[in-house]
Amino acid sequence: MRIYFLSYKPAILKLNGLYVGGIDLFERHIEIDLADSVLAEIVPGENLQPVNFFIDEKLLFCPPQFMDVYLMENEALLYIREYGCKDARISLIAQTRFCGNLVTVFSQNGCNLSVEGADYSLLPLPAKFTNAKFEEKMLNGYPVLAIWGGNMLCLLSNAGKRIFFNEVEKADFGERLEVTAPFETCTAAKAVCTYSFDGEALTLTASRTVETRPPEKNILHFAFFESVLTCGDFAEYLDVELKKKAKILKDYLGEFIGVTVPTEKFYAEHGDVRAAGLVYPKAQNLFEVKYYAVELTDGKVSNVFPVE
Repeated sequence: MRIYFLSYKPAILKLNGLYVGGIDLFERHIEIDLADSVLAEIVPGENLQPVNFFIDEKLLFCPPQFMDVYLMENEALLYIREYGCKDARISLIAQTRFCGNLVTVFSQNGCNLSVEGADYSLLPLPAKFTNAKFEEKMLNGYPVLAIWGGNMLCLLSNAGKRIFFNEVEKADFGERLEVTAPFETCTAAKAVCTYSFDGEALTLTASRTVETRPPEKNILHFAFFESVLTCGDFAEYLDVELKKKAKILKDYLGEFIGVTVPTEKFYAEHGDVRAAGLVYPKAQNLFEVKYYAVELTDGKVSNVFPVE
């Protein structure tokens, strides 16, 4: 079976104790017989803890917490998305008092958010929060605490409950919360979302997706699937006949959560088709990639079908 390795940090890969090579965010692969139960060890830099696991059938059904597994046609991709820190000491990043709550962002084997008040909560945070900043805001007359980690926004209610957590380009506070969130798509799409707030929870009241640039012709099929995913105006990609079925197209494709480029092996087996891999959640940290292709007529999508 072909196994791809990805790591969010540069690292080296060892198989059964032997050095194989470096891995990072560029896909690298080897052929492995799952029946051999090969022991893999991935060692990052930056004084982070290595991870190790057996590459076998069990791995493809029940991945460890530090890894995401993507199942494809006789292939699997292993993405190491976190490593532990060797330094287990607690390091204070930022701290403030807010509406009777002690809010603390600290580092201990990664970034964490602690909220102590009437209740206590401890939440993990992405590494972007190593330079966290606090801002007190008013939302529909209620105080809220914005915790910024780069372009990530974590929002707490006055009861210390997390009510929003997402990457945003900008956020406007007033009677409602309006955020602009970027998507990593080939049209540089953005979601503009509006939320009402009752003092306890946010409720989405309006949203629209704006594609800020047209796609190049050779990647139009990726732009189409991304437009379906992000709830954009994907009907504009369809020809006259298929546009009549636009409302049922999303149900036809199912609840996918990502769009990927097919692998080299896929193109070797299926030829140069206008296909994309749609990512579907299968279990915790486990995903399945299904391939769908399109046919174009005069630059518009005239057919959408699974590649088998």
